[in-house]
Amino acid sequence: MDKKSFKDMEIHSDIRRALKMLGYENPMEVQQKVIPHIMKDKDLIVKSQTGSGKTAAFGIPICDKLEVEQKNPQALILTPTRELAIQIKEDISNIGKFKKIRAAAVYGRHPMHLQERELRQRVHVVVGTPGRTKDHMDRGNLVLEDIRYLVIDEADEMLSMGFIDQVESIIKMLPKKRSTLLFSATMPEKIEEICNKYLIESSRIEIEASIPTQDKIDQYYLLAEDEDKEELLHKILVSEMPGSCILFCNTRDKADKLAKFMARKRYSCGSLHGGMTQRERTQTINKFKKGELHYLVATDVAARGIDVEDVTHVINYEMPYERENYVHRIGRTGRMDKKGTGITLLSPKEKHRLQYVEEYLGYSIKSKNIADFSNKLQQDSRQNSRRIKPKKIKGEKIHEDITRIRINAGKKKKIRPVDIMGAIGSIEGIESKDIGIIDIQDTCTYVEVFEGKGKQVFNGLKKKTIKGKAFTIKELGKR
Repeated sequence: MDKKSFKDMEIHSDIRRALKMLGYENPMEVQQKVIPHIMKDKDLIVKSQTGSGKTAAFGIPICDKLEVEQKNPQALILTPTRELAIQIKEDISNIGKFKKIRAAAVYGRHPMHLQERELRQRVHVVVGTPGRTKDHMDRGNLVLEDIRYLVIDEADEMLSMGFIDQVESIIKMLPKKRSTLLFSATMPEKIEEICNKYLIESSRIEIEASIPTQDKIDQYYLLAEDEDKEELLHKILVSEMPGSCILFCNTRDKADKLAKFMARKRYSCGSLHGGMTQRERTQTINKFKKGELHYLVATDVAARGIDVEDVTHVINYEMPYERENYVHRIGRTGRMDKKGTGITLLSPKEKHRLQYVEEYLGYSIKSKNIADFSNKLQQDSRQNSRRIKPKKIKGEKIHEDITRIRINAGKKKKIRPVDIMGAIGSIEGIESKDIGIIDIQDTCTYVEVFEGKGKQVFNGLKKKTIKGKAFTIKELGKR
């Protein structure tokens, strides 16, 4: 396939500006193939694995096509997990930052009233898990009449998690005139039924599976009884000295037990599983992304949707039950042009799962034993607590020149976006393109200011009135 740039795709200049700041240079294969279809409002079925760049593949054209001035949501994106919903919401918000696209995420274990309040604002894209999305629909919180795009992401995962009936009931409530885009790593019979039932004259795109290769990811396993795994893991970590590492367990109880062991050994480690509150999970993910945590112990469900750069090692403390999950786990390392290491601690009773995975991969995974690390193990074990360099979270650069300003006036004072823009627009040297999303809440308003002009707007607003009244304002600084 000939290499194209995003400029060749005639994408809105505000979106190209965001893509450049996000580090997108040329479109990946899935983006090259998918974007032109969505730009033509075609129904689409895409077989593509997690990590292939598919979020941008649907996010870029949807942001391009949205009508910014329209109040009601125009796109609905369904995802199987909370983490993935949050991740996609952030990605959409970043891609549409300079076009002033607003996205909201709705998911369980987060206060319904807070999500309801956000949905009352102007929101262009709603990203949600099926259960919570259906709850908002049933309560009338989510206006459906202007939905033009429905994205069903990781359809096979939603099927395996038992959400597919909720997905179907949501589809039936949406406007008939819309584009439906379904993304799935595999195509089980039930997903094919949904495609045939709800997608009209759809095109199909298949992105070749990105199976981890031996030259990209160094994969091997070590045999160990369950009771010996902790000490074996410690020796491996002292030897390997990972730069950033995810350790996978099959259950939350095992993840908690392993995290406690890591703490006793004084490793910088966090845990991530479904038993934690969403606030705890989000804080842990962000700390790991920034490099504040060296290690992350996670279950498969909690880890789905995590996009972390520069993971040097993935360790399967337990062999996954599903072969696809092995690929999903190992694919967290060796991304882009980097190499990675995948290590599995295999108990004798898990041997049959290894064979199942090897058949799926099409090659054998090497075996090692602890003696292979003997030279490295002579090093000072205190090195396991070495500090790692702080990392920038993907999308952080796009916020570097954005300042948020809070105005102590909102809906209760009958403040409207036009009132805010009227005051800001009269400041010398400030144009509408310098102002981002204006978020008017009950008692206050938040304004995004681009291009490092926050101080200029802040100083200018101190001398202005809004609807003939002076209000207190505060500069909140960078996001």
